[in-house]
Amino acid sequence: MDTPTLAVWKFTSCDGCQLTLLDCEDELLTLAGRVRIVHFLEASSTVRPGPYDVSLVEGSVTTPDEVGRITEIREQSRVLVAIGACATHGGIQALRNFADIDEFASVVYASPQHIATLAESTPISAHVPVDFELRGCPIDRHQLLDTLEALLAGRAPDIPNTSVCTECKRRGTTCVTVAHGIPCLGPVTQAGCGALCPAYQRGCFGCFGPMAEPNIRALLPILSVNGMSTADIDRVFTTFAAAAPEFAERSRNEPPQ
Repeated sequence: MDTPTLAVWKFTSCDGCQLTLLDCEDELLTLAGRVRIVHFLEASSTVRPGPYDVSLVEGSVTTPDEVGRITEIREQSRVLVAIGACATHGGIQALRNFADIDEFASVVYASPQHIATLAESTPISAHVPVDFELRGCPIDRHQLLDTLEALLAGRAPDIPNTSVCTECKRRGTTCVTVAHGIPCLGPVTQAGCGALCPAYQRGCFGCFGPMAEPNIRALLPILSVNGMSTADIDRVFTTFAAAAPEFAERSRNEPPQ
């Protein structure tokens, strides 16, 4: 039986999710003995042609070239996994979706006429079918390893679809909003991080994106009464998962004042 092949691809991103894979260290060495890593430019210059059994894709699609490239990768990949907030929801760079991209380019670049970019930053799923998504900025290393282990074993990964609040309960973390009045997006954010921020007395920032059917309307007055202005609420809902419709359109859910 042939050794399964693994490819890791970068689109528009900061490389943090790829670094999460490299940071697995001992676990990565064990994994490397069970798969053949054939494309991972963050780790090696070795590049082998497809097809690929599993492709991990980091980053959002923000240039015309990337539109064509993700189509080619999808055609060559048996399983495609989008990893990180950029790949699953457009990432922080999707803030461009709410403004004029030409204006941004004129401010940032000395010669904006040489910049080839799209007006919007979009997730991988907006262009090709995605088999699985790992959320977060960056992704959780344990969820990544569990997903790869599941795929190697021929079973579907166990990816949670509940809220971060359920993870606070599991690890015995006191609710930061109830106990300390700290604004938190945990009730509407998908689980998977292990409730990292609340465990350190910080409110969830929503980097895993919206859970299935989030009740944002019920959360808005709680955020407001705990000190968040309308501008603050707008900002936190359009940061890590700016292209997620449930977060980007949260103003439609805002209760009347």
